[in-house]
Amino acid sequence: MAFPQPRPQAPQLPQHLLRTIDCRQGAVRAVRFNADGNYLLSCGSDKTLKLWSGSKGTLLKTYSGHGYEVLDADSSYDNSQICSCSSDKTVILWDVGSGQVTRKLRGHAGKVSCVQFNEEATVILSGSIDGTVRCWDTRSRRYEPIQILDEARDGISSLKVAQHELLTGSVDGKVRRYDLRMGQLHVDFISSPITCVCFSQDGQCTLSSSLDSTVRLLDKSTGEMLGEYTGHKMKGYKLDCCLSSKDTHVLSCSEDGHVYCWDLVEGSLSLKLPVGKAVVQSLSFHPTETRLLTAMEGRVQVWGAEPEQTDDDDTMAT
Repeated sequence: MAFPQPRPQAPQLPQHLLRTIDCRQGAVRAVRFNADGNYLLSCGSDKTLKLWSGSKGTLLKTYSGHGYEVLDADSSYDNSQICSCSSDKTVILWDVGSGQVTRKLRGHAGKVSCVQFNEEATVILSGSIDGTVRCWDTRSRRYEPIQILDEARDGISSLKVAQHELLTGSVDGKVRRYDLRMGQLHVDFISSPITCVCFSQDGQCTLSSSLDSTVRLLDKSTGEMLGEYTGHKMKGYKLDCCLSSKDTHVLSCSEDGHVYCWDLVEGSLSLKLPVGKAVVQSLSFHPTETRLLTAMEGRVQVWGAEPEQTDDDDTMAT
């Protein structure tokens, strides 16, 4: 006789607080995992960028060089370089080990709100309130961008790079996808200022959050709406959204002190994670594990699917 197949386990969600890091850098504007998820970056309103150990929450290095608050950062695939952007209109390329500024890139006419490396870390892309995306060659000694994308009619709030594609979100309510290989531009009109954009892990969909308190999942090739996720509050702040590492859930910051987590397919709310009593400014999902970073005021919280074992538990086990 045939036994029934075991039911597939529901994907776990990061609902246990593993640790809270007091970053001591004013308000944390953004928090990001590095490429392999072993480290995290926190961007402070005190003009500093800090690198932390993901497993212990210890401070590894502080990067000082911006003239105003740091708004976003990204680490290269090999963890040797970091790029960051700031309200001081500059983008800085850092050497991780020495903490020194390798390049300071100027050209934007307003605060630079988002920044990311391409996959090989040969190009930095930065988006600014001036409505442009600038592409900088990290290996060149020239200080001009190699390309300027100026199709947006208002500030660029978010950008993501995946292989030969660039996704941008703008305050003009449009999500733009550039196929850099084919030289094509695809535009989806959302009608409300975009706060954050990202690609799904499988590259088939785009996710965008906007100031009408809605997160939308769109089919990348057709622009068809696949899902709308609501219940959170996003009216006046530029807050992050993201997908879980296996594309099973959609997550968003909220102004009510929670992170909302929806089932991607069903659209139902799977988890309302209570972070605190203020606005959840930023979040970042681990690239492979069920781990989540959140930023609120001056602290970063690390969340996991299971409570972490303490040393006492380990000694009991032996």
